[in-house]
Amino acid sequence: MARKVTITKELILDTALAMLIRDGYSSVNVKTLAKEIGCSTQPIVWHFENMEGLRMALSEYARDYAAKKAVKDMKDKIEGFEYLGRSYVRMAIKEPNLFRFLYLGESPMGKPYDLKAIARDKKNKPMISAISIQTGLNEEQVIRFIRNTVIYSHGIATMVATGVFKGSEKEMMAMINDAADSFIAMEGIDPEKISGKEKKR
Repeated sequence: MARKVTITKELILDTALAMLIRDGYSSVNVKTLAKEIGCSTQPIVWHFENMEGLRMALSEYARDYAAKKAVKDMKDKIEGFEYLGRSYVRMAIKEPNLFRFLYLGESPMGKPYDLKAIARDKKNKPMISAISIQTGLNEEQVIRFIRNTVIYSHGIATMVATGVFKGSEKEMMAMINDAADSFIAMEGIDPEKISGKEKKR
């Protein structure tokens, strides 16, 4: 007797995420997902009840997937923050459907972040404090630097994901790094004198 294949929640979400990245969010529904997995719709309904439940679970799963790719623990917190920005743009280049889902309003969970909440979010406090020590900027200046860099990176990534702007990944990363240096300079600090910058020259 053939062994019954178990359709797990993780398998369903992995497949749904792969479909989203490959074909876009509109391609994912209970029937197309079941067909992609090679099963009936029953296991999907059993795990998520309905399409709304699947959408919400997929949104959380996609955010976790993106967050794991974007975060890199570095002693140099400015470099770590710039890495986050580069990961953001890299997603727009390599996985534009995922970028549009997470950052351009397709996800049912709504906007992924609030610029006004940068200072209030306790998770950002260690990063803000470390950048302040590394650069000599006060907390208000660091928050302004982060906000400006996020806005700039989001603008580039949005234009890439929607096909408005095309360029090499190297070119776009250089643009982000130059912009970050400019935002530091706007606060009265020479970016070349920040710890870590001189070593890269």
